[in-house]
Amino acid sequence: MERYYTSFEPLRRASIRASKTINEMCLRMKILLAKIGLDGHDRGVKAVRDALINAGVEVVYIGLHKTPEEIVEASIQNKVDVIGISSLTGAHHVIFPKVFELLKEKGLNIPVFAGGIIPDEDIPQLKVMGVRVVFQPGTELDEIVRQVKKLAK
Repeated sequence: MERYYTSFEPLRRASIRASKTINEMCLRMKILLAKIGLDGHDRGVKAVRDALINAGVEVVYIGLHKTPEEIVEASIQNKVDVIGISSLTGAHHVIFPKVFELLKEKGLNIPVFAGGIIPDEDIPQLKVMGVRVVFQPGTELDEIVRQVKKLAK
């Protein structure tokens, strides 16, 4: 038996659901992750990438051995909301100031977070530069996801 609706209510409800889904997709945050300098160990950044993806975040991972110029250019091209940089080699002393210099030159105000092997005594200097959060080894992935999502708002 065919069913005829006397109102457009089912169509209206379906339209509202579709609109919400489209809005959620459009509002989805996008994070860029990169490994800097000569650092070739990417197990940690890949774990962070996967955790963010599983939490519904769009992640652009540009890979190993990236320069500040490549990081900033990829951030512009991909229109990211947050930049995450992983450092295990001590290159953060050189790379982060250059990243912030380039962001400033381009007129961009993109939040930046750091992760990796960063000595406790270097964290205050990074924060003065503009690094919003530093994640050290042992930080729970759920905590990283929570704080990165907060940065994107």
